[in-house]
Amino acid sequence: MTAMNPAVNTAASAVNGDTSDLAAIEATPATGETNGGLALKLREGTAKSHSMAESTAFITGFLKGIVDKESYRKLVANFYFVYTALEAALTHHQTHPALQGLYFPELWRQGSLETDLAYYYGADWRSKVQPSPACQAYVHRIEEISAQQPELLVAHAYTRYMGDLSGGQILKKIAKQAMGLHDGGTAFYEFETIRNHGEFKKRYRQALDTVPVDAAVSEAIVTEANHSFHLNMKLFHELEGNWLVTLGKMTWNAIAGRFQPSAS
Repeated sequence: MTAMNPAVNTAASAVNGDTSDLAAIEATPATGETNGGLALKLREGTAKSHSMAESTAFITGFLKGIVDKESYRKLVANFYFVYTALEAALTHHQTHPALQGLYFPELWRQGSLETDLAYYYGADWRSKVQPSPACQAYVHRIEEISAQQPELLVAHAYTRYMGDLSGGQILKKIAKQAMGLHDGGTAFYEFETIRNHGEFKKRYRQALDTVPVDAAVSEAIVTEANHSFHLNMKLFHELEGNWLVTLGKMTWNAIAGRFQPSAS
């Protein structure tokens, strides 16, 4: 894969999950990680999936500023259903030994996504949005492990929230510029009660390393995190048709613009 600059790598992490700096994946642990701890196992164990996810057409287009409101609001709607299911499960299991240390309601995205959906669809957005087939599969998986293996929710929390913290401000800037947003539509990237994202990520990694699981369960969590990346990729694949249309329009406009008569 073509090397990406650090800012783009960070932004990709915010869409796909946290693997920090892929170029340094074999180097020393990131701040807050412990050698042999679950945080490091997740970072190293999901590196390939992260790279695959950031290479999808929709994500590469988004990072280049090629995104339209129709595609983006569909993604926001799907994220709403995903985060609603995930946060309901984490709340239900907040006293579970493997999850109680990772119960951070300040990370919850459901409310911010509701704000964005009202911006994109209007006050009656609830009657207009539905989960796509890929979103339904994602939600089903969260509900399934919540009922059968709640400890695997660690993987989904890690994949989403660490990514959200990693490059939200960069993605917010890209979204605003690409779609001409001036009065809203980016609440998803805003964590009003978390002042220092770096310090909070350090705290989160430390909490991951205190999750009381054995080697077998740790391996299962890493496997589930990779599955989470692939579920995210399917959400992006559904939007790639719209991405190609947008790219085609931009290309045509650029070509047509070259042949417009200049004002005399």
